[in-house]
Amino acid sequence: MKINKKFAVIISLSAMALAGVAAAKPGFKDEPEQYKNLKVLPKNISSKDLNGIMVDDFQDGLGVTCNFCHASAKDGHGLDFVSDAKPEKEISRVMMRMTIALNKKYLKVKHPLIGSNALVVTCNTCHKGEAFPEGSEPK
Repeated sequence: MKINKKFAVIISLSAMALAGVAAAKPGFKDEPEQYKNLKVLPKNISSKDLNGIMVDDFQDGLGVTCNFCHASAKDGHGLDFVSDAKPEKEISRVMMRMTIALNKKYLKVKHPLIGSNALVVTCNTCHKGEAFPEGSEPK
């Protein structure tokens, strides 16, 4: 029985040591994902913050889903988030810049960032859950 306990302790300590070494390697860190083609949002944005903006600001604020701005992938599976093929993506960038500018210039928000609770004017201010605010529907 003593041999089995010693063996179990040795195995446990070895496993803990290996886990510590694995966690110390760069490939195992929680490094932020590097997104491509971000022109308004910070290049080092976390996936949590990016997903929050996409859900809270765009899905909820405009009542749209991802394919409203993002083009389909060329292989037909999913979306190509890097592509600028759809004009709606550039329009959303213009709107984000406008929102930042309004908050900074007129409402004196010191460091306005899309997705921040400090913003006074947001997508929802005008859109109110609709893709096209009242009076701005495309013809």
